[in-house]
Formats: sequence, structure tokens, C-alpha cells
Amino acid sequence: MKTYHIHVEGIVQGVGFRPFIYRIAHEHGLRGYVKNLGDAGVEIVVEGKEENIRAFLKDLKDKAPPLARVEKIKTKELPLQGFDRFYIEKSSNGGGGGDSVIPPDVSICDDCLRELFDPADKRYMYPFIVCTNCGPRFTIIEDLPYDRINTTMREFDMCDYCESEYKDPLNRRYHAEPVCCPVCGPSYRLYTNEGEELTGDPLKRAAELIDKGYIVAIKGIGGIHIACDAANEEVVRELRKRILRPEQPFAIMARDLETVEEFAIVNEVEKQELLGYRKPIVALRKKEPFPLPESLAPGLPTIGVMLPYAGTHYILFHYSKSPVYVMTSANYPGMPMVIDNERAFKELKELADYFLLHNRKILNRTDDSVIRFVDGRRAVIRRSRGFVPLPVEIPFEYNGIAVGAELMNAFGIAKNSKVYPSQYIGNTSKVEVLEFMRDAVTHFKKILRVKNLDLVVADLHPLYNTTKLAMEMAEEEGVEFLQVQHHYAHVASVMAENKLDGVVGIALDGVGYGSDGHTWGGEVVYLSYEDVERLAHISYYPLPGGDLASYYPLRALVGILNKMYSVEEIEELVRKCCPRAIENLRYGKVEFNVILNQLARDINVSYASSTGRVLDAFAVLLNVAYRRTYEGEPAMKLEGVAFRGKNDLGFSIPVEGEELKIEELFRQVLESKANPADIAYSIHLALGRTFGEVTVEKAKEFGIKNVALSGGVAYNELIVKTIRKIVESNGLRFYTTHEVPRGDNGINVGQAFLGGLYLEGYLTREDLIL
Repeated sequence: MKTYHIHVEGIVQGVGFRPFIYRIAHEHGLRGYVKNLGDAGVEIVVEGKEENIRAFLKDLKDKAPPLARVEKIKTKELPLQGFDRFYIEKSSNGGGGGDSVIPPDVSICDDCLRELFDPADKRYMYPFIVCTNCGPRFTIIEDLPYDRINTTMREFDMCDYCESEYKDPLNRRYHAEPVCCPVCGPSYRLYTNEGEELTGDPLKRAAELIDKGYIVAIKGIGGIHIACDAANEEVVRELRKRILRPEQPFAIMARDLETVEEFAIVNEVEKQELLGYRKPIVALRKKEPFPLPESLAPGLPTIGVMLPYAGTHYILFHYSKSPVYVMTSANYPGMPMVIDNERAFKELKELADYFLLHNRKILNRTDDSVIRFVDGRRAVIRRSRGFVPLPVEIPFEYNGIAVGAELMNAFGIAKNSKVYPSQYIGNTSKVEVLEFMRDAVTHFKKILRVKNLDLVVADLHPLYNTTKLAMEMAEEEGVEFLQVQHHYAHVASVMAENKLDGVVGIALDGVGYGSDGHTWGGEVVYLSYEDVERLAHISYYPLPGGDLASYYPLRALVGILNKMYSVEEIEELVRKCCPRAIENLRYGKVEFNVILNQLARDINVSYASSTGRVLDAFAVLLNVAYRRTYEGEPAMKLEGVAFRGKNDLGFSIPVEGEELKIEELFRQVLESKANPADIAYSIHLALGRTFGEVTVEKAKEFGIKNVALSGGVAYNELIVKTIRKIVESNGLRFYTTHEVPRGDNGINVGQAFLGGLYLEGYLTREDLIL
């Protein structure tokens, strides 16, 4: 007889792990106990024959529940304890010094879905149906261990029926902390936007109202959505007016996969993502002709689609005639999604006609995750529900905070050898979003048991609110504050996910503060444990008005043309090629004249190597887009035009020393007589070819086999595919990210990685900002 103490780390709380241990212990004739720990790990003590314990440990590794992730098992022999049975012990607030974490929120499972529509089941048509294999986790947890008392479900006392399931180790709902039923659990109410409650079945009536063309605010798992009939052009346009999003694509939710296939092209990997337990929004190619209103995603070849992931959604579609809803976050542009009932009535009164609200508190706001498949592989655009708080491993052990970028923000908490990226935070230039970030940082530190920090890492940009916040945090904690260059962090995020120790990296995005004070964004860099070096970049061009160029891309176009033409020639070219761009400036012709004057006198002009602004400028030149009303709009619409192109016109970008002479690409475009689709297509190929060839050349110079690509432009299908083909055809390995977002939403992981390189003494402060 032997007795062993076993400590298990990973995703082992909230996933049915204890009843699983209970079952396999009994199967192998073992005695002892299992219990949850306050660090999200699980402690097991087993007593029995040694061969039975070995078989138990094998099953523990090989047969864990579907949502569990066993990452580390520590065993040590103990003196015989004399247990008379195996049982599940009450959770402990203590920990085993591990790095376990609760699972993310996951979609309703097949078993619960069957019960939901079974008239004989106690939870028939109950929207909060859940078991250990599905439902909310992160959005309801306040503290560890993951027990009901530490979640927002503590406000709902279980009835005898739910409690009997909850306490039965052989039941699917054993210690499913959100378990409830119509007798004891949360419930929905339907209100007018004046706060008057409507009688009748709230979900059925809400579905009927949506069918009639009304806009309904629906409280879900991680926040409130604004929903309407996505097939109704008139109501979609009305929603755009109310929510102040004139062009930004709306996410839509479809009844089922068959419905999606009526309006979008879905390949096998996209299908798997749509049907998986995360149920993210997936950007799919529209079918032509597109049978739904064009106003859902104006000017784009793609449409963002998700399938139902909660009982609420399935019930709504059960009662609804419409097979597809707009399902967009309840917030005005740049503001955090609303999650509170009281605030919903105050802030969304002008937005929604009716409110379908439940009485369970959402503790952790969590937007829907957004994914696109680029060159056949998953590219995460917004990492939130279904992903958070899953960690990313790094090869450095320290405790720290990486605060991320300014826009599309998410921060990361480094603990030991992992980074835990937060849910999507948003635009931290807004005070309300920054406050949300502060609260989220506090919560992450609490549930991860992070107390003593070693480092706080921020972007190099001195005016980012996140940079200022990081300085405050470092001062409060009495720890070091480190700034790292934006594009080095982008490349480092690829190194972190792919466990690389040296790359020649390509960072292509809109803007990032450069160490020379200019705006970078078209960069080739060498990054390893020994050194950081900027190797090549798009040649600098003027941006009259600085940041205004990101909203009015005519400014970028005029700046680039200024490298080749006089002010008078530029004026003539613009009036000839894209006169509507002048009309779309905020002050029209007057503003255009001011811009030309700024260039002539070099007043309020910054200088950039941004790939994003280059694509924006081409979008203006080809009359594709004149304003940016949401992040990436002109470039995304240009890509849509490029998808229709068929002929490569052979455009090229000369390289002189470290500079890619981007102005020459504009000269070739201005001289071309081809159609806009072929021109747009060829622009993308030229950018991909040039960056691919330059990077291959630099990689061979440095003796590096690994090429990394990151940044917001790394979501561009044509550019990514072109670069990859060139890299791989030269015998090099091509890497990007598939778990970490490629844009600024994932930069915290790269910051944390660079923070580790700094603390370990591989790179200096100067290395990380030069």
C-alpha cells in the first residue's frame, strides 16, 4: 500500500475535474480525497496499491474532461493515512504554489441544448441552463477557489432539485457553480425604454418585437448586445443612425450553420471555428450576390458572423421568424460595453426600443471574440470571450504587468512563466475605458494571486494613457518601469507564441511611436536574445496634421505625393483623380488649401513609415474610401477591391539602403491605365513582394532561419500570402500568431516577453527603444 500527494495545475477548476477524479479513483479502488485550492489548482491524496495509483495517474492525464487542460502534475509519497473511502473535500483558500487558472466562458453544450428543448425537462426553455461542461466562468467569478460563493451566482440560493444535482459527484452538474433552474435562478424581464415592464414570456415577446422591426437591448453572458432583424434594411440603417456607426460593420448572429451558408462562403476550418466551444465572430467572405442588406458591412467583401452560444440565443431564434440578427455590443463608439441594468436604461434609452434584461450581475465585461482566417490559418483580431483568461507561455519567470497599446487595448499579467492577456479593453484614450482597464487589472491580480511585482512594461509613446498609467503603477508598487518600442513588441509577440529565440521580423501597421520621434509602421527588424536592430523601413513621408491623417487619409496621400510633385501639381492631381476626397474633408476646400500650405511651409507635419497610412492613401487615390470612421476602414475596403483583381501589373518598390521608396509605387499607379481592381490587387502584391524579398535578404545576412510577421496589416490576405510564399520558397520558416492577436490587441504579450529579456539581462533599456 502507498499514499501519494498529487498537485495538479492547468485548467482544472470549473470543468468537472473533481467528479472526474472521484470516478477514476473509485474505478481503481483507491481511497483518499480531492479538493480545489485557492490558486485554481487541485489537490489529490490517493491511497492504495502502487499499480492502481499508476493506472489512476495515467487516466488523469489521458481521460480528463473536455474543457480541462492538465499542464503539470507534482507527486510526492506520504506516510500511510488510513483512509476508509475516496471523497470530495471542501475547497481550500490555500494554494500549492502553482499557475492554474479558471477556464473561459464557453458555449452551451449539446447535452444542455437537448434538455433546453425537451418539454419533460425541468429546465425546458430556461435560458440559464448550464452544466460543468458549458456556460459562464470568467464573467461571473470574483475570487478563487472557483466555488459558487465566489461568483455572482451566490445571490441565488439553490432549490432542493438543483442542490441534489450539485452535490452528486456522478451528476453532470456536480459543482457546476452557475447551476440553477426556473425556481431558483436568474430570470429575464422585458421593458420598454421608459422602464415599463411588459407581461408575458419575455423572450418570446422580445423575438416578436425584433421580427416587427424594433431594436432590442439584450443582456447576455459578458455584456449587453443591441439586436435587430439583420434582414430588414430599414431597421439596420436606423440602428446605424442611433449608434453613431455610419460604416463600421455589424456583427450578426445566425440561427444555424445552414443559414450562414445561404449568405457566406464557409470553408472547413471556418466551419470548425463557428461550431467550436468558443463561438467567436468569424469574418467570412460574402456570397455574390449578397442576399442580406449591404448596410450590414458596407464596402467590405466579408461579414462577421457568429452562431448562438447561450440558451437565450437559441430560445430567441426558436420563437423568431428572422433567421439572422444584428448582434452588436451595446456601446457608443469608443466607449465600454454596457453591462449593468441601471446604466442600460440611462445610457441606451435613445438606442434601443426595448430592453431584455436579467438579474444576474456581470462581474467581468467580456466582448465577443473576433477571428479571421488569413492564408488558411486563424488570425485573432479581438481576443475576449472564449479565450480569456487562458495564458500564453513565455520562457521567463517573473511577475509583471504589460499595459499594451492605446487602441484595441488589452493588458497582460506576467506570472512565473506565463502571460495572462486580459479581455478586450478598447480605446484607452477615453477616460471611461481607462477606468475599466484599472478595474480589470485589479481583478486579474486578485484571481491570479499576483502581489509582488518585478516590472511594469509600457509602449514607448509618451502620450499614451496606458504609458502614464504604467508609470503610476510602477511608482505605487515600487518597481521598475520599462518602455519598449511598439514594433519590437509586435515582433516579440510572434516569438512568444512560437517559442523562438531569434527572428528577422516584419511589423506592418498603422502607427507606432519610433525611437527617432517619427511614426513607424513599415518595419523590418532583427530581434533576438542578443540584439535588436532596425534593418529596413518604408521611406519616411510627411503627414500634414499628424494624427488627423488617420481619419482623413487624403492627408497621407498628399504627403506622399509631396515627395515627387510640387504643391501645385498635387492640387491638380487630386482634383483630377479623387475630387470627392476634398469634399469629404471636414472643412472641404478650405481645409484642402490649409493642408497644401502646411506642406509648403512644413508646419504641423509629422513623418511616417506607416504601411497602414500607405494603404489608406491608395484607398483615396482609387476612390474607395475618403474617411476612416472605424479602425482600418480605408485599408479594409481597398483589400475588398483588390480581391476582385485578376492581373498582376508588375508594380515594384525600389529599395535604397534601408529604405523602401514607397513614392515610386504611387508614381506607377498614377501612370497606370488599368482598372481599379487590378491596380489594387497589384499594389498588395508589390508590398508583399518587397517586404518578403528584403526580409529574406536580411535573414540570410544574419544567418537567421525564422521570419516573423505581425501588426494590423498582418490580417491582409494578399500581403501575408505573398510574403509567406517568398519566405518559404527561400528555405526559411515563416511565423505569425494564431492565438495572440496580430494587431495592437496582442501587443501586451510582446511587451511581457521583452520585459523578460530585460530582467534576465539579455537586452538593455537602450536596446528596446532604439
